[in-house]
Amino acid sequence: MQLTIRQLNKTYPNGVRALQDVSLDIPTGMYGLLGPNGAGKSTLMRTLATLQDADSGSAMLGDIDVLKDKDALRRVLGYLPQEFGVYARISAYEMLDHLAVLKGIPGAQRKAVVSALLQRVNLWEHRKKAVSSYSGGMRQRFGIAQALLGDPQLIIVDEPTAGLDPGERNRFYNLLSEIGENVIVILSTHIVEDVKELCSNMAIINNGQVLFAGTPDDALRALDGKVWEKAILKAEVGDYQQRYRVISSKLVAGKPIIHILSDTDPGDGFRHTEAGLEDVFFAKIGAEEVR
Repeated sequence: MQLTIRQLNKTYPNGVRALQDVSLDIPTGMYGLLGPNGAGKSTLMRTLATLQDADSGSAMLGDIDVLKDKDALRRVLGYLPQEFGVYARISAYEMLDHLAVLKGIPGAQRKAVVSALLQRVNLWEHRKKAVSSYSGGMRQRFGIAQALLGDPQLIIVDEPTAGLDPGERNRFYNLLSEIGENVIVILSTHIVEDVKELCSNMAIINNGQVLFAGTPDDALRALDGKVWEKAILKAEVGDYQQRYRVISSKLVAGKPIIHILSDTDPGDGFRHTEAGLEDVFFAKIGAEEVR
């Protein structure tokens, strides 16, 4: 199974071009869609989830026309949006059972399906609690349980780890990794670590355009030998930004460490460092912004 997207465009009434000729080939497994806030990720996810229409282009999931045959797509879709509402006083079991009814799962199977999913996401012991009382991590795990109703072939998760503590994030990583072995899982995020930990294929998107599509290893190889770092003073950041192609700056023990791109040794106290996925991300975004 593959999701094939070609020349997808979306412009909002206020003139914002949220998607500009987006083309991607997304195979079975975990696929990371990486970009800053406002890059167009959520627009693409909502379009693929049939929640809004594209202006032009095509998207095919196997032989299903995603943009034209929405009912067929919804039957094989699992969707975890960035924010999802729940009824305040309804327990997790009742809520998931209600959603299973809406998904069309017959009564004879529903009890077994709901029970199995709550156990799979480690919420069985908390099944009688209201979802509205759950922690962020528990709530996201419930979101994955509802996304798995009906054995979907395509699962879309939009910014799933925002606000989770490290322990909850690791549990969520493990769950997503297990799910992504047999279906297409699109993980839309601005957190580089999410893609690094989970995804065998990825794309970087900004201002509605695809800046890179391929494997994380391919992305890293493109920067091999080109990333250099140096510790500087805070007051020097502006000067270095003028003299070098600075792709990132982060504080370590209160002191800025900058990474620059250079095909040759820049001297000036810089030392070569192994490129990371964050370097790829900032290099792609920065290159677009200076065009």
